[in-house]
Amino acid sequence: MSAAGEDAVAARAADDVVAEPNAVPVVDVVVVGGGPIGLAAAINARIHGLTALVIEPRTGTIDKACGEGVMPGAVTELAALGVHPHGRRIAGISYQDGTRTAEHRFASDAALGVRRTELHRALTERAVELGVAFDHGKVEAIEQPGDRAQMDGRSRSAHRAESGHGGTKTQASASAVSAHLADGRTIEGQWMLGCDGLHSTVRELVGLAARPRRVRRRDSRRFGIRQHFEVAPWTDLVEVHWAPNAELYVTPVSDTEVGIAVLGPRGTSFEEALASVPALAERLRGATPASSVRGAGPLLQNTTGQRAGRVLLVGDAAGYVDAITGEGIRLGLAEARAAIECIVAGKPERYEREWRRVTRDFRLLTTGLVAAANSPLRRAIVPFAARLPGVYGRVVESLAR
Repeated sequence: MSAAGEDAVAARAADDVVAEPNAVPVVDVVVVGGGPIGLAAAINARIHGLTALVIEPRTGTIDKACGEGVMPGAVTELAALGVHPHGRRIAGISYQDGTRTAEHRFASDAALGVRRTELHRALTERAVELGVAFDHGKVEAIEQPGDRAQMDGRSRSAHRAESGHGGTKTQASASAVSAHLADGRTIEGQWMLGCDGLHSTVRELVGLAARPRRVRRRDSRRFGIRQHFEVAPWTDLVEVHWAPNAELYVTPVSDTEVGIAVLGPRGTSFEEALASVPALAERLRGATPASSVRGAGPLLQNTTGQRAGRVLLVGDAAGYVDAITGEGIRLGLAEARAAIECIVAGKPERYEREWRRVTRDFRLLTTGLVAAANSPLRRAIVPFAARLPGVYGRVVESLAR
């Protein structure tokens, strides 16, 4: 899409923002978080005939440090939503440690290397097309039936009086959940989806955040760093280079650009990690950076559950292990679909069971792989995959779909 086209999409989204300072609009689904998973949840809601409103404090196209490999299962999920981002075809995954290589090409459909900004643009365009409403704001409190949630010192009756000033609804529905924004407004919906990422505010506000466990080793908490370079891709695979203390993911995202994502312990240096893989550093020698260095983490996020009353957590907000298997988008899209399907069926209590089903392989395999990566077994991961290509291939296929 041209710059003018992107501006038009942003302008149409802005037209939907609730502008009245104390308005209390009622929609079927309030989505907190306007990243790819929040947008996908809102699109799913509209496809099922529900009204949806996305609350997001940031403006414009949202970027994030991630590997940008959209696995085959995620490509299928996006297509079902009518979303077709521009990207570079990816045929499989390659593990490398400097001396050995384990390679698996997907059995059927290919993956896509997609810039995060392009994915966000494509999802936003589709959401606007389907009539998703948008609000620029920050959620500071959540209230639902029978819940004495924090109201920042304001009484429920006083807040109701404020909400009656010219709003679209003056009396809150007894079966609704309310999002109280930093600017004093309230947005009310029949359901709320917390899609606000690793450091989810919604997760904290509804009491689903697990207290962090004691960290015994400084390097046990992992982080991600990402940067793009202007260089023609030299392969149609995602390369995962296993350096001594970090993994480097090389993802082709266009015919002229690759993204490099580094996963490692706190304090990992992008430059030092790149220098530890001489063959990759040589390929990028003289290449012009196409983006700034961007970081994210810590990646491990524990929760006590994925649902609290009328609030459902989706994507990274619902709990996350690590990006080491590169399937965060696939999982988030599947969770967004499951959440809306449970709401439409009138069976929200099924969502946690569906979440466990959708994420089971990811949680088991990723937890095991991260444990190995943080142990003396790390040096054996690529040799093991190279010696047992059938096992390696089954693992890749399981995580990709």
